[in-house]
Amino acid sequence: MSAVKLSWMALTVAVLVTSVSALNILLTNDDSWASANVRATYSALKSDGHDVILVGPAVQQSGKGGTVVFPTVNITAPGGEFGSIPVGAPFFGKAVDDPNIFYFNGTPAATALFALDVVIPQFWDNKTINLVVSGPNEGQNNGPFLYTLSGTIGAAYASIERGVPAIALSAGNSTHRSFTTNTGQADDPANIAGRLSANLVAALASGFDGVSRLLPLGVGLGVNFPIFGPGSNCSAPPFTLTRMTGGATIDKVSINATTGFPQFADFIAPGLNTVHSGSPILPGETPISAGCQTSLHLMPLFGKTQLTAQT
Repeated sequence: MSAVKLSWMALTVAVLVTSVSALNILLTNDDSWASANVRATYSALKSDGHDVILVGPAVQQSGKGGTVVFPTVNITAPGGEFGSIPVGAPFFGKAVDDPNIFYFNGTPAATALFALDVVIPQFWDNKTINLVVSGPNEGQNNGPFLYTLSGTIGAAYASIERGVPAIALSAGNSTHRSFTTNTGQADDPANIAGRLSANLVAALASGFDGVSRLLPLGVGLGVNFPIFGPGSNCSAPPFTLTRMTGGATIDKVSINATTGFPQFADFIAPGLNTVHSGSPILPGETPISAGCQTSLHLMPLFGKTQLTAQT
């Protein structure tokens, strides 16, 4: 069992660091290459000086987990998400206005692997990727149950399994929207998510020497942002070190008395909240991100990484 020790104070200070070392970043997601969140994050990371390539699914691919499905045909009806790709277009292509933004008609994990093995070697000078950033997802992915279902997380842990450090980011604002709807204002939820994501990357990149790993081999970070933006008093939620368990929920199924069809409700189950990864002294990410705080937990592949907090 490996041990990773993070200081609460060091984490807080690191997120406020303004001197950033530039990284080569692969940005992906599961809500499609045309989602507001991923494009705002692309802009925020680029504005911080990072070299970023965005390779996202052609269409919405939420809930795919780590499923790997590669395309066997070109883009079919109704086309790319939000009308971003015409019917009949190739299964893989790039934006007309930015040579570093690509789509791929596969699941999120397949998209990440295609980016690492094909796009970057052939279209991005085979640069060494220092970090994979997946998201921010449109909606939170708290707890072990959603860990297995989320395409955002699936793309991240596929990258981690390949040996590349990765972060899975999920935002409380769950509206599925195109990047063309971005208001351009600082309080647009997509821009807040993008800036918070870039701040976390800045913390990891601080002092980067271009050689060392940003995270230990086989370990990533899982992040859940709260709801923020217009109509909310939350605009700068602090990062809080958490564990995946503790208040985590799974579906509990019943029959709707009116429709006669199955329905589900959140259920805090004991098996789901057994502490196998992370320190039991840390708060659970589900209740933390329900308020105006951003939860951050280690994302070990096999539940064997022990996280302890130093005060």
